[in-house]
Amino acid sequence: MNKKGIVLICLLALVAAAAICVLAEPAAAGKLEEAIAKTPVGMGTGEINPDAPKGFMGIPGAPQPFWFWGILWGIWVGWIFSTVGAFGGIMAGVGHISVFGLGDYAASFRKTSPVLNKLVTDSIRTSNQYLVGLSALMSSVTYYRMGRLVLPLGIALALGGIAGAYLIPVLTAGKISLKAYVGYFGLIVLVIGCFLFYDTTPKGQEKKKKAKAAAQAFQEAVKKGTSAGEVAAQGVQVKSWGFTRIEFSFYGVEFHFNPVWPVLGGFFIAALSAFIGVGGGFLYVPFLTSVTALPMYVVAGTSALAVFISMITSIFTFMFVKGTPIDFLFIGAELIGIATGSIVGPYTSKYIPDIWLKRLFVILAIYVGLGYTLRGFIDIRLPGI
Repeated sequence: MNKKGIVLICLLALVAAAAICVLAEPAAAGKLEEAIAKTPVGMGTGEINPDAPKGFMGIPGAPQPFWFWGILWGIWVGWIFSTVGAFGGIMAGVGHISVFGLGDYAASFRKTSPVLNKLVTDSIRTSNQYLVGLSALMSSVTYYRMGRLVLPLGIALALGGIAGAYLIPVLTAGKISLKAYVGYFGLIVLVIGCFLFYDTTPKGQEKKKKAKAAAQAFQEAVKKGTSAGEVAAQGVQVKSWGFTRIEFSFYGVEFHFNPVWPVLGGFFIAALSAFIGVGGGFLYVPFLTSVTALPMYVVAGTSALAVFISMITSIFTFMFVKGTPIDFLFIGAELIGIATGSIVGPYTSKYIPDIWLKRLFVILAIYVGLGYTLRGFIDIRLPGI
């Protein structure tokens, strides 16, 4: 698939997203107006001043994120997700909760207007998923062209993910407060970060000889200046498909897996990801590197495909089934940045050693996870959180 094909697919995805916006907007707008009407009027904390300028989602007095900062943050989110196959949703959440001040705004209504508190929280969750969805689409297409996406594995994860991504929004939309959301968001990320930290130690690396050999072969090809076509030709080659065993190779190293486990893993990962409003890459990555023992160079693309399918399902459920409102003007600006960062990521990741891709993931996971755990449960804030 050439670059024009990638652009066409991404444009079609944006058109589909726009269609979801148009069809779901009336119900979501009505739900938001009802929540605003039940919120106390005034100029104090947790109140709405009808005369104040309209901000996020058209709410009077809400934060007004500047569109240009949205583009810049989108570039960062798109780059980090397309580089390591994870942390797009988490970084999107950091932006929406902390950088753009939506977290404190939602929290201000915790006592005065619980419905609005939870509605803004659900909007943050869904907005995160819009950003990750576009990045996942672009990343998976690019990595497939580069021979760095294990298609049957990505499909197996996605099949399990559809059920989880649908179930959780149905069960939790309108029921999660911002404080609880932030705390659980951080705790889950922190646990995964600690687990992957162990995975980067010499003892953790002992069990991944195949992944290390494949990663070294790929790195050597890049250092030699091998053409993009030759690199792709030596990339993922699926040898056999079966209900209990699928075999493939990457740079001459043979791998295999039972598709039943990715389907089950995909279900639980997508369910947990939908709960905290992220793409799930931060869970798919440790699953693929630890459970299936794959090198990071094929993990990012495979994770992206599974994330994309989960995001489509979750966004549809939040908006159509539960009527969650979205600020599409601001999200649109962020998506411009997402597209830019997602194009650059796959081409820069090949120059970063496999182990350092994982360490970058670990550093972000531990800091962000610790920060939001402290903020959500005991109201202590780390810089930038």
